[in-house]
Amino acid sequence: MTVCQKIGKLVQSVKFGKKLAFAASAAGIALALAACSNPVTGANGTTNGSDKTISVVFLPSDSAKEADAARQALTKEIRQATGKKVVVQTTTDYNVAIQAIASGKSQIALLGPVGYIQAHQQNKNVVPMVTYSGKSGTLKDAFYHSYLMVSKDKAAGYQDSGTYSLKNIKGQRISYVSNTSTSGFAIPAGAIQKEFKLKSTDALAQSGQFFQKVLYGGSHQGSAVNLFKGDADVAAFDDMDLLSYGKFTNDSAAGATFTVNTDAPAPFDAVRGKESVAVAAYQVQNEPLAVNKSGISASDIKKITTALTSSRVANDPLFFAPAEAKTHSLLPKDGDTKFIKISDDWYKPTHDILGE
Repeated sequence: MTVCQKIGKLVQSVKFGKKLAFAASAAGIALALAACSNPVTGANGTTNGSDKTISVVFLPSDSAKEADAARQALTKEIRQATGKKVVVQTTTDYNVAIQAIASGKSQIALLGPVGYIQAHQQNKNVVPMVTYSGKSGTLKDAFYHSYLMVSKDKAAGYQDSGTYSLKNIKGQRISYVSNTSTSGFAIPAGAIQKEFKLKSTDALAQSGQFFQKVLYGGSHQGSAVNLFKGDADVAAFDDMDLLSYGKFTNDSAAGATFTVNTDAPAPFDAVRGKESVAVAAYQVQNEPLAVNKSGISASDIKKITTALTSSRVANDPLFFAPAEAKTHSLLPKDGDTKFIKISDDWYKPTHDILGE
Protein backbone atom coordinates (compact mmCIF):
# COMPACT_ATOMS: atom_id res chain seq x y z
CA MET A 1 0.00 0.00 0.00
CA THR A 2 1.43 3.38 -1.02
CA VAL A 3 1.77 6.42 1.21
CA CYS A 4 -1.09 8.08 -0.64
CA GLN A 5 -3.32 5.08 0.03
CA LYS A 6 -2.60 5.38 3.72
CA ILE A 7 -3.70 8.98 4.19
CA GLY A 8 -4.77 9.30 7.81
CA LYS A 9 -8.12 9.38 9.46
CA LEU A 10 -10.06 12.59 9.91
CA VAL A 11 -8.78 14.85 12.66
CA GLN A 12 -11.19 14.95 15.61
CA SER A 13 -11.58 18.11 17.63
CA VAL A 14 -10.26 18.22 21.18
CA LYS A 15 -9.52 20.94 23.69
CA PHE A 16 -6.46 23.14 23.37
CA GLY A 17 -5.90 24.50 26.85
CA LYS A 18 -8.97 26.50 27.80
CA LYS A 19 -9.27 28.50 24.64
CA LEU A 20 -10.05 26.45 21.56
CA ALA A 21 -10.52 23.22 19.69
CA PHE A 22 -10.04 22.34 16.07
CA ALA A 23 -10.37 19.62 13.47
CA ALA A 24 -9.14 19.02 9.96
CA SER A 25 -11.75 18.82 7.24
CA ALA A 26 -12.54 15.68 5.27
CA ALA A 27 -12.06 17.83 2.19
CA GLY A 28 -8.39 18.08 3.07
CA ILE A 29 -8.03 14.33 2.68
CA ALA A 30 -9.71 14.43 -0.69
CA LEU A 31 -7.35 17.18 -1.84
CA ALA A 32 -4.37 15.28 -0.47
CA LEU A 33 -5.39 12.23 -2.49
CA ALA A 34 -5.68 14.39 -5.56
CA ALA A 35 -2.24 15.83 -4.89
CA CYS A 36 -0.78 12.33 -5.06
CA SER A 37 -1.45 12.27 -8.78
CA ASN A 38 0.38 15.58 -9.27
CA PRO A 39 4.06 15.10 -8.45
CA VAL A 40 6.05 18.23 -7.70
CA THR A 41 8.88 18.68 -10.15
CA GLY A 42 11.96 20.80 -9.71
CA ALA A 43 13.57 23.07 -12.24
CA ASN A 44 15.77 20.24 -13.47
CA GLY A 45 12.90 17.76 -13.73
CA THR A 46 13.89 15.94 -10.54
CA THR A 47 10.99 14.50 -8.55
CA ASN A 48 12.91 12.40 -6.06
CA GLY A 49 16.04 12.95 -4.04
CA SER A 50 19.30 11.24 -4.88
CA ASP A 51 22.73 10.88 -3.33
CA LYS A 52 23.67 14.14 -5.05
CA THR A 53 20.40 16.13 -4.88
CA ILE A 54 18.23 17.46 -2.05
CA SER A 55 14.78 18.86 -2.80
CA VAL A 56 13.27 21.52 -0.52
CA VAL A 57 9.54 22.22 -0.80
CA PHE A 58 7.83 25.40 0.42
CA LEU A 59 4.22 26.16 1.34
CA PRO A 60 2.32 28.71 -0.79
CA SER A 61 2.90 31.50 1.75
CA ASP A 62 6.66 30.96 1.43
CA SER A 63 6.53 30.53 -2.36
CA ALA A 64 5.85 34.19 -3.20
CA LYS A 65 8.25 35.98 -5.53
CA GLU A 66 9.43 38.39 -2.84
CA ALA A 67 10.56 35.43 -0.70
CA ASP A 68 12.97 34.23 -3.40
CA ALA A 69 16.11 35.60 -1.69
CA ALA A 70 15.10 33.99 1.63
CA ARG A 71 14.51 30.63 -0.08
CA GLN A 72 17.91 30.90 -1.73
CA ALA A 73 19.54 31.66 1.62
CA LEU A 74 18.13 28.45 3.07
CA THR A 75 19.12 26.32 0.11
CA LYS A 76 22.61 27.86 0.12
CA GLU A 77 23.11 26.78 3.74
CA ILE A 78 21.94 23.26 2.91
CA ARG A 79 24.18 23.09 -0.16
CA GLN A 80 27.25 24.34 1.71
CA ALA A 81 26.61 21.99 4.64
CA THR A 82 26.19 18.87 2.51
CA GLY A 83 28.03 19.61 -0.73
CA LYS A 84 24.95 18.54 -2.68
CA LYS A 85 22.79 20.20 -5.29
CA VAL A 86 19.61 21.69 -3.83
CA VAL A 87 16.38 21.94 -5.84
CA VAL A 88 13.72 24.46 -4.76
CA GLN A 89 10.09 23.41 -5.11
CA THR A 90 7.48 26.14 -4.71
CA THR A 91 3.77 25.32 -4.50
CA THR A 92 0.34 26.89 -4.75
CA ASP A 93 -1.39 24.21 -2.65
CA TYR A 94 -0.66 23.11 0.91
CA ASN A 95 -1.50 19.48 0.13
CA VAL A 96 1.09 19.29 -2.63
CA ALA A 97 3.81 20.36 -0.19
CA ILE A 98 2.64 17.84 2.43
CA GLN A 99 2.53 15.01 -0.09
CA ALA A 100 5.92 15.95 -1.51
CA ILE A 101 7.70 15.48 1.84
CA ALA A 102 5.61 12.47 2.91
CA SER A 103 6.18 10.61 -0.36
CA GLY A 104 9.87 11.43 -0.54
CA LYS A 105 9.62 13.55 -3.69
CA SER A 106 11.12 16.27 -1.49
CA GLN A 107 13.43 15.63 1.41
CA ILE A 108 13.03 18.89 3.35
CA ALA A 109 9.96 21.08 3.92
CA LEU A 110 9.03 24.18 5.88
CA LEU A 111 5.56 23.23 7.14
CA GLY A 112 2.93 24.45 9.56
CA PRO A 113 2.39 22.30 12.68
CA VAL A 114 -0.75 20.58 11.35
CA GLY A 115 0.85 20.01 7.94
CA TYR A 116 3.85 18.47 9.67
CA ILE A 117 1.66 16.18 11.79
CA GLN A 118 -0.20 15.03 8.68
CA ALA A 119 3.05 14.31 6.83
CA HIS A 120 4.44 12.48 9.89
CA GLN A 121 1.30 10.34 10.13
CA GLN A 122 1.67 9.31 6.51
CA ASN A 123 5.37 8.57 6.86
CA LYS A 124 7.11 8.24 10.24
CA ASN A 125 10.40 9.08 8.52
CA VAL A 126 9.20 12.69 8.35
CA VAL A 127 10.49 14.40 11.50
CA PRO A 128 11.33 17.97 12.52
CA MET A 129 14.94 19.15 12.46
CA VAL A 130 14.52 22.67 13.85
CA THR A 131 11.93 25.27 14.72
CA TYR A 132 12.52 28.93 15.49
CA SER A 133 12.53 30.31 19.00
CA GLY A 134 10.54 33.11 20.50
CA LYS A 135 11.88 36.49 21.56
CA SER A 136 13.60 34.84 24.54
CA GLY A 137 15.77 32.67 22.30
CA THR A 138 14.11 29.58 23.81
CA LEU A 139 11.10 27.37 23.09
CA LYS A 140 9.00 28.78 25.95
CA ASP A 141 7.62 31.54 23.73
CA ALA A 142 7.97 29.78 20.37
CA PHE A 143 4.51 30.55 19.05
CA TYR A 144 2.71 32.90 16.68
CA HIS A 145 -0.92 34.01 16.29
CA SER A 146 -3.88 32.87 14.24
CA TYR A 147 -6.66 35.39 13.69
CA LEU A 148 -10.24 35.69 12.53
CA MET A 149 -10.35 39.24 11.21
CA VAL A 150 -12.98 41.59 9.80
CA SER A 151 -12.73 44.96 8.08
CA LYS A 152 -12.16 47.76 10.56
CA ASP A 153 -15.15 49.76 9.35
CA LYS A 154 -17.44 46.81 10.12
CA ALA A 155 -15.79 45.62 13.33
CA ALA A 156 -18.44 47.12 15.64
CA GLY A 157 -20.94 44.64 14.21
CA TYR A 158 -18.96 41.79 15.72
CA GLN A 159 -19.08 43.01 19.30
CA ASP A 160 -21.25 41.64 22.08
CA SER A 161 -21.64 44.00 25.07
CA GLY A 162 -18.53 45.86 23.95
CA THR A 163 -16.38 42.73 23.52
CA TYR A 164 -15.41 41.10 20.24
CA SER A 165 -17.20 37.81 19.73
CA LEU A 166 -17.72 35.02 17.19
CA LYS A 167 -21.49 35.14 17.66
CA ASN A 168 -22.23 37.24 14.58
CA ILE A 169 -20.07 35.43 12.03
CA LYS A 170 -22.67 32.78 11.18
CA GLY A 171 -24.14 33.31 7.73
CA GLN A 172 -21.27 35.55 6.64
CA ARG A 173 -18.73 35.03 3.85
CA ILE A 174 -15.44 33.62 5.16
CA SER A 175 -11.99 33.16 3.68
CA TYR A 176 -9.58 30.51 4.92
CA VAL A 177 -6.04 29.85 3.72
CA SER A 178 -6.30 26.11 2.98
CA ASN A 179 -8.11 23.30 4.74
CA THR A 180 -4.70 21.88 5.71
CA SER A 181 -3.40 25.16 7.11
CA THR A 182 -2.84 25.19 10.87
CA SER A 183 -3.48 28.85 11.56
CA GLY A 184 -5.44 29.50 8.39
CA PHE A 185 -8.10 26.82 8.96
CA ALA A 186 -7.66 24.19 11.67
CA ILE A 187 -7.42 26.48 14.68
CA PRO A 188 -9.99 29.14 13.71
CA ALA A 189 -12.43 26.55 12.39
CA GLY A 190 -12.03 24.53 15.56
CA ALA A 191 -12.72 27.61 17.65
CA ILE A 192 -15.91 28.25 15.70
CA GLN A 193 -16.90 24.60 16.09
CA LYS A 194 -16.50 24.88 19.84
CA GLU A 195 -18.34 28.22 20.07
CA PHE A 196 -21.37 26.90 18.18
CA LYS A 197 -21.18 23.33 19.54
CA LEU A 198 -20.91 21.73 16.09
CA LYS A 199 -20.16 18.01 15.67
CA SER A 200 -17.29 18.67 13.27
CA THR A 201 -15.79 21.38 11.09
CA ASP A 202 -17.22 19.88 7.89
CA ALA A 203 -20.06 22.40 7.66
CA LEU A 204 -17.57 25.24 8.14
CA ALA A 205 -15.56 24.23 5.08
CA GLN A 206 -18.34 24.45 2.48
CA SER A 207 -20.48 27.27 1.14
CA GLY A 208 -24.18 27.35 1.91
CA GLN A 209 -24.02 25.57 5.25
CA PHE A 210 -22.79 27.44 8.32
CA PHE A 211 -21.39 30.22 6.15
CA GLN A 212 -23.06 31.84 3.17
CA LYS A 213 -19.85 31.51 1.18
CA VAL A 214 -16.49 29.83 1.87
CA LEU A 215 -13.35 30.94 0.04
CA TYR A 216 -9.78 29.62 0.16
CA GLY A 217 -7.04 32.17 -0.46
CA GLY A 218 -4.35 29.54 -1.05
CA SER A 219 -1.96 31.49 1.20
CA HIS A 220 -2.21 33.76 4.23
CA GLN A 221 -1.66 36.71 1.91
CA GLY A 222 -4.46 35.53 -0.37
CA SER A 223 -6.90 35.07 2.50
CA ALA A 224 -6.22 38.58 3.81
CA VAL A 225 -6.63 40.07 0.33
CA ASN A 226 -10.03 38.34 0.01
CA LEU A 227 -11.10 40.32 3.08
CA PHE A 228 -9.64 43.65 2.01
CA LYS A 229 -11.12 43.42 -1.49
CA GLY A 230 -14.57 42.80 -0.03
CA ASP A 231 -14.92 39.23 -1.29
CA ALA A 232 -15.15 37.96 2.30
CA ASP A 233 -16.63 39.39 5.52
CA VAL A 234 -14.31 37.38 7.79
CA ALA A 235 -10.84 36.00 7.05
CA ALA A 236 -8.47 33.61 8.78
CA PHE A 237 -4.74 34.29 8.57
CA ASP A 238 -1.68 34.54 10.80
CA ASP A 239 0.71 37.33 11.72
CA MET A 240 3.97 35.56 10.83
CA ASP A 241 3.28 35.45 7.08
CA LEU A 242 2.07 39.04 6.82
CA LEU A 243 4.75 40.93 8.76
CA SER A 244 6.45 42.01 5.52
CA TYR A 245 3.22 43.51 4.20
CA GLY A 246 1.85 45.48 7.12
CA LYS A 247 1.82 46.19 10.84
CA PHE A 248 0.06 44.37 13.68
CA THR A 249 -0.86 46.15 16.92
CA ASN A 250 -2.20 44.59 20.14
CA ASP A 251 -1.44 41.34 18.38
CA SER A 252 -2.08 38.79 21.13
CA ALA A 253 -5.84 39.14 21.61
CA ALA A 254 -9.19 39.96 20.05
CA GLY A 255 -9.09 43.59 19.01
CA ALA A 256 -5.69 43.20 17.36
CA THR A 257 -5.39 45.26 14.20
CA PHE A 258 -3.55 44.75 10.93
CA THR A 259 -2.77 47.70 8.66
CA VAL A 260 -1.42 47.14 5.16
CA ASN A 261 1.74 49.14 4.42
CA THR A 262 1.35 52.06 2.01
CA ASP A 263 4.11 50.57 -0.15
CA ALA A 264 3.12 46.91 0.19
CA PRO A 265 3.96 44.73 -2.84
CA ALA A 266 1.57 42.38 -4.63
CA PRO A 267 -0.85 40.94 -3.77
CA PHE A 268 -1.46 43.88 -1.39
CA ASP A 269 -0.64 46.65 -3.87
CA ALA A 270 -4.35 47.14 -4.63
CA VAL A 271 -5.37 47.33 -0.93
CA ARG A 272 -2.62 49.50 0.56
CA GLY A 273 -3.60 51.27 3.76
CA LYS A 274 -6.55 48.96 4.42
CA GLU A 275 -7.18 47.92 8.04
CA SER A 276 -8.69 44.89 9.74
CA VAL A 277 -9.58 43.98 13.32
CA ALA A 278 -9.41 40.56 14.98
CA VAL A 279 -12.63 39.22 16.47
CA ALA A 280 -10.55 36.32 17.83
CA ALA A 281 -6.84 35.49 18.28
CA TYR A 282 -5.13 32.19 19.14
CA GLN A 283 -1.60 30.96 19.86
CA VAL A 284 0.05 28.40 17.54
CA GLN A 285 3.29 26.44 18.00
CA ASN A 286 6.02 27.65 15.67
CA GLU A 287 6.46 25.72 12.46
CA PRO A 288 9.19 23.15 11.90
CA LEU A 289 11.69 22.66 9.14
CA ALA A 290 11.02 18.96 8.58
CA VAL A 291 13.10 16.26 6.93
CA ASN A 292 12.25 12.90 5.40
CA LYS A 293 14.98 10.69 6.88
CA SER A 294 14.61 8.10 4.13
CA GLY A 295 16.05 10.56 1.60
CA ILE A 296 18.92 12.13 3.59
CA SER A 297 21.67 10.48 5.58
CA ALA A 298 21.92 11.00 9.33
CA SER A 299 25.29 12.65 8.71
CA ASP A 300 23.80 15.24 6.35
CA ILE A 301 20.88 15.92 8.70
CA LYS A 302 23.39 16.65 11.47
CA LYS A 303 25.39 18.96 9.19
CA ILE A 304 22.27 20.89 8.13
CA THR A 305 21.07 21.21 11.72
CA THR A 306 24.47 22.46 12.87
CA ALA A 307 24.52 25.08 10.10
CA LEU A 308 20.99 26.34 10.75
CA THR A 309 21.48 26.64 14.52
CA SER A 310 24.65 28.70 14.09
CA SER A 311 24.94 32.33 15.16
CA ARG A 312 25.69 33.18 11.52
CA VAL A 313 22.19 32.10 10.45
CA ALA A 314 20.57 33.68 13.52
CA ASN A 315 22.05 37.03 12.50
CA ASP A 316 21.33 36.73 8.77
CA PRO A 317 18.46 39.10 7.81
CA LEU A 318 17.44 36.75 4.99
CA PHE A 319 16.55 34.18 7.66
CA PHE A 320 15.35 36.46 10.45
CA ALA A 321 14.43 40.13 10.10
CA PRO A 322 12.16 42.40 12.17
CA ALA A 323 8.76 43.40 10.80
CA GLU A 324 9.89 46.92 9.89
CA ALA A 325 12.90 45.71 7.87
CA LYS A 326 12.94 46.14 4.10
CA THR A 327 14.33 42.63 3.73
CA HIS A 328 11.78 39.87 3.19
CA SER A 329 13.10 37.25 5.59
CA LEU A 330 12.23 33.57 5.79
CA LEU A 331 10.93 34.06 9.34
CA PRO A 332 10.23 37.03 11.66
CA LYS A 333 12.91 38.36 14.00
CA ASP A 334 11.98 39.47 17.50
CA GLY A 335 14.63 39.76 20.18
CA ASP A 336 16.84 36.66 20.21
CA THR A 337 14.95 34.64 17.60
CA LYS A 338 16.99 31.74 16.23
CA PHE A 339 16.69 28.15 15.08
CA ILE A 340 16.62 25.48 17.79
CA LYS A 341 17.06 21.75 17.27
CA ILE A 342 13.92 19.77 18.17
CA SER A 343 12.41 16.32 17.85
CA ASP A 344 8.86 15.12 17.30
CA ASP A 345 8.40 15.13 21.09
CA TRP A 346 8.26 18.93 21.09
CA TYR A 347 5.05 18.78 19.04
CA LYS A 348 3.28 16.54 21.55
CA PRO A 349 0.71 19.30 22.33
CA THR A 350 -0.21 19.46 18.63
CA HIS A 351 -0.27 15.66 18.37
CA ASP A 352 -2.61 15.58 21.38
CA ILE A 353 -4.89 18.23 19.89
CA LEU A 354 -5.17 16.32 16.64
CA GLY A 355 -5.46 12.92 18.27
CA GLU A 356 -2.62 11.75 16.00
